[in-house]
Amino acid sequence: MKKDTLLTISERTGYSVSTVSRVLSGQGPKYRIAQKTIDYITEVARSCNYTPNLIAHSLRTNRTNTIGLIVPNIDNPFFSTLAAIIINQFKMRGYTLLLTDTMESETNEVQAVNTYVSRQVDGIIVVPVGNSPGYLEDIAGSIPVVLIDRYFEDTTLPYVCTDNYSGGYMATEYLINKGYRKLMAVQGVRTSMPNRERMRGFLQAASDHSASGVRKRTAGDSFSVENGYKETMAAMTSGDRPDAIFAFSTTILLGVIKAVKELGLRIPEDVALISFDNNRFLDYLDPAITRIEQPLHTIGEIATDSIIRMIESEDGHVSGQFQILIRPSLIEGRSC
Repeated sequence: MKKDTLLTISERTGYSVSTVSRVLSGQGPKYRIAQKTIDYITEVARSCNYTPNLIAHSLRTNRTNTIGLIVPNIDNPFFSTLAAIIINQFKMRGYTLLLTDTMESETNEVQAVNTYVSRQVDGIIVVPVGNSPGYLEDIAGSIPVVLIDRYFEDTTLPYVCTDNYSGGYMATEYLINKGYRKLMAVQGVRTSMPNRERMRGFLQAASDHSASGVRKRTAGDSFSVENGYKETMAAMTSGDRPDAIFAFSTTILLGVIKAVKELGLRIPEDVALISFDNNRFLDYLDPAITRIEQPLHTIGEIATDSIIRMIESEDGHVSGQFQILIRPSLIEGRSC
């Protein structure tokens, strides 16, 4: 059977070869082609099982229309949600994403980056797990690299992240303003930038209100359910129980709730809870959880737009400021 080509699809739809080519290469919006036309051409191409010659396209444009995305733990609802947002953003722009879970391992991260470079992806978006930006800065000399969620101090790499310090401060001050004085923060991976900044916000807010009798304690070492459970069980069975717990992630929060329920304690009567990160299921818990929401859609949109502009620019850079921290927001529930 003769394979369908751009010419035959052009004949089937009545649109020019150039219009068909732009639609099927994901460039329809760039050339202001109507969405109705994009949908029609795409459907005709799909019905006749049209497969573009990606190798020829790559040789012709020096691009693969492929992006590498690296996250540290896809089991974490935060990272799975963030990945889904970014994948959808790039899909709408005609790009395919390759996804790697590093499992919080710098070795796995380096291997993933090297694999993406060898596959000639057009750009890399990464949630870094290491402590040094050196090798990523070297890679960025030849391929666009954008950091999300986590960043390095004194780096030249572009990044878009949540202002975790302000989020940590906001959550702690909220508890204090509600009248809680014996506060405990259950943290995640201690070396990660978001964790350090949330902890800095927690400690600063507690210190700023120390005159009102605020006491603080910290515990934990991973963004896991097990960590939240273990640290809460230890704290709530001690002789000096906290009256409020700040979980640094929803995974930690679930462990905290499990421990509280097993001990027969009530939320917020016996212990108040507040969490970092938002997820729709938190509204369906009893009580609904008060939490700090990160601007995931904004982060995804900025990262996507910026790296595409870097890819399409002559020198691989984006003009203007592109090391961005976005302030999170607080969603009130009934858990504190």
